[in-house]
Amino acid sequence: METLAIRVKIGDREYPMRVKLEDEGKIRHAGKLINEKLRKYKAEFGLDDTTDLLAMVAFDCMVESLETNEGNAEDSEHIRRSLSHISALLSKAV
Repeated sequence: METLAIRVKIGDREYPMRVKLEDEGKIRHAGKLINEKLRKYKAEFGLDDTTDLLAMVAFDCMVESLETNEGNAEDSEHIRRSLSHISALLSKAV
């Protein structure tokens, strides 16, 4: 497993990190998305405090994560019910 030393700029700071080679693009993309949200909140609310902006971004990301997880759980349950129904139909057919 090869690692790569990179620096990701978030807000007004740079963060050094070691990442797997195959994860570099994903990590850089995440940094870009965070910075876009920072700029959006700064413009929308007129805030200059980076800590406040980062807290708002973190909160927003957590809400999105919870919504995604909830959607995935609902999808998984729907798939489970569908497979159970198909299994029952196949059992009757055999």
